[in-house]
Amino acid sequence: MARGLRPHLWRPRHRGQRLARTAAMTSAVVEITSLDALKAATMRCRECPIGFIATQSVIGEGNPRAKLMLVGEQPGDQEDKLGHPFIGPAGKLLARALEAAGVPAEKVFVSNAVKHFKYELRGKRRIHKTPTQREVAACHHWLDDEIAIVKPQAFVALGSTAALSLMGYKVGVMAERGKWLEREDGRKVLVTLHPSALLRGDPQDRDAAFAAFVQDLSKAKKALA
Repeated sequence: MARGLRPHLWRPRHRGQRLARTAAMTSAVVEITSLDALKAATMRCRECPIGFIATQSVIGEGNPRAKLMLVGEQPGDQEDKLGHPFIGPAGKLLARALEAAGVPAEKVFVSNAVKHFKYELRGKRRIHKTPTQREVAACHHWLDDEIAIVKPQAFVALGSTAALSLMGYKVGVMAERGKWLEREDGRKVLVTLHPSALLRGDPQDRDAAFAAFVQDLSKAKKALA
């Protein structure tokens, strides 16, 4: 486990939650050797409260032998409903940026640090909520399993949650964006914004923000060489 992250010792309130969490913890010690097995295990996971409210887990997709893995924060509303990562507005923006940066989508693997969608209800709308550091830590071993299966040589951390999970400590994204950091295992991590940050920004600044995002991602091309 990366330094700085510790398992989340969440205490379920109800007996059913305790049993579900026990089953999830038991499954967590089983070696995960395929993406199908990872999907099945994360579907059962109740190591933090998010697993109880999400529709399903969402693991990574893409080239299963990609040299480059892009990691975001967590699935969004559409991803939670349909079971695929980066298919909502942020995912579409990311796809455009990768194309503009000259990074072929078929050569990368995209995933998230947290495998379930955390949200709060506002009327009928499900509004994204940022996972806590404990929730990120609880999900960290699933990302480790994913990395062990895909075996990427380098990563792109899309936002602070992804950077925390990949590096094991908090990273100042604005200070480190566009830079390569080195993990304890020697693999490099390129830090940049999450595409949703661009969508939330001032519309007048969107073109410049997109160009800067593309410039960051273009630095990841060397990982594909």
